[in-house]
Amino acid sequence: MSKSEPPPYGFVPPPQAPPSYAQAINGVNAAAPLTPQQPILTAQHIVTTVIPLGPHSTHTICPSCGCEINTKTKTSPGLIAYVSGFLIAVFGCWLGCCLIPCCIDECMDVHHNCPACGSYLGRHRR
Repeated sequence: MSKSEPPPYGFVPPPQAPPSYAQAINGVNAAAPLTPQQPILTAQHIVTTVIPLGPHSTHTICPSCGCEINTKTKTSPGLIAYVSGFLIAVFGCWLGCCLIPCCIDECMDVHHNCPACGSYLGRHRR
């Protein structure tokens, strides 16, 4: 039979053994230890967590310095204080009453900082 002719009807090829394990995995010797083909790059993984910040000091671990801390809080007027002060001024109270919401704790945003390293941890908005 020549290479150009198809095999005759009913032709069964001779049985062959399956490839060895080493041949099946692209010629890598199974007894050889695994050696990477490319150098492994060591990457620094950054793990972030969401710290639930509230209106009071929060006990947590600082993501910057790793210390276990109670956050240091500082208040500043928030959006509610400015909007309510503007509405008081619009309705005709010009004698400084529009500044009252800037003195009420429920209208203030709370900023949290780390007392150890001073890094800013976040804000609780009102």
